[in-house]
Amino acid sequence: MKYKPGAFIKIWFQFVHLQKTLSLSPSPLQKFPVYVSATNYSTLSQAQVGSSVKDETVEQANNSAEVLRRWGCSDDDISTVFLRRPSLRNADLSHLHSKLDLLRELGLTSNDLVKIINCRPRFLSCRINRCFDERLDYFMTLFGSREVLRQAIIRNPSLLLYDFHERIIPVIAIYEGLGVSKVDLIPMLLSRPTLIPRSSFDDEKREYIRKTRVSKDSKMYKYVVALVGVSRLETIRQKVANFENFGFSDDEIWGLFGRSPYVLTLSIEKVQRNMTFVVGTMKLPANAVLQYPFLLFNNLETVLRPRMIIAEKIREMALYPSVKGAKLFRAMRMKEKRFLAVFVSCHPQEVASELMECYRDAKAIKRLAEASKRRLRTGFPF
Repeated sequence: MKYKPGAFIKIWFQFVHLQKTLSLSPSPLQKFPVYVSATNYSTLSQAQVGSSVKDETVEQANNSAEVLRRWGCSDDDISTVFLRRPSLRNADLSHLHSKLDLLRELGLTSNDLVKIINCRPRFLSCRINRCFDERLDYFMTLFGSREVLRQAIIRNPSLLLYDFHERIIPVIAIYEGLGVSKVDLIPMLLSRPTLIPRSSFDDEKREYIRKTRVSKDSKMYKYVVALVGVSRLETIRQKVANFENFGFSDDEIWGLFGRSPYVLTLSIEKVQRNMTFVVGTMKLPANAVLQYPFLLFNNLETVLRPRMIIAEKIREMALYPSVKGAKLFRAMRMKEKRFLAVFVSCHPQEVASELMECYRDAKAIKRLAEASKRRLRTGFPF
């Protein structure tokens, strides 16, 4: 029996077809539908999510004004900010938003921001995020509370801008090395905003501090150290020489600075004018200011001269109480309302009116050539 080749090939293809059909038949498990729930797990961190939300907020804002408005600024606040820093209108919105978030973390409000921009117009254009976390931790340790830190930043916004490692930490360390504790340093930073950038100490300044003979436990010590630290050496020498011209010794001068440190902030001209009046018109010895330093602080045109004229008028009219001796110093120290009540209003109406008119005329006397005076600016006043 012979087989034809074509028949064999036909049988082979039928076998292959049957095998494919059997392999493609559904299994018993596939007779019932199987539902698979697809769950997507995000790999974004919390910071990335916050950043994405921030980006969405910035994308929704059309301009800088809208970013400031959403931060809490009123239209008046925004106008003031743009008036002081017009370039903020074109600021990068994401950068502006991130800086405002840092300020919010410090507890600053829109009113605080306006004060800061008035003081430092370029503030929001600077890199306030530089070492921010490290700086914040350090300041929280220094100031003790977020509220005090907020006050310090409002007084001196540049605390967020100074070089943290090269400027802030070394200066604070110098003051601590001189015996000024952090607790005493806080009021100095609040009252002298430029304490950090202007402080410098060398052997000569340290010698000046020793000359005051103020102990480190004294309440005056922190004022002496801070004022000497921010003052220029040349200015200190000039002011010491000015007192020497009136016959004061070196010990008397530095003793005065130790008892009343703010004398060091008075200009040379003011000291000269007040000392000339004390010695020439009031007929007091020059060393009277050592016991009564307020004679150097009082305004010559509105306090010393008018009250001295009233004292002379009372003496001429033989009135009581008279303004002489110890009462003269009391009169120069009084508030104006108190002075008028004690030495003017206490007299009969006619006499009081005459004294009051004399007092007003004395206060109305203007300083000679005041309007044409040349004002020379030499930078920091001390």
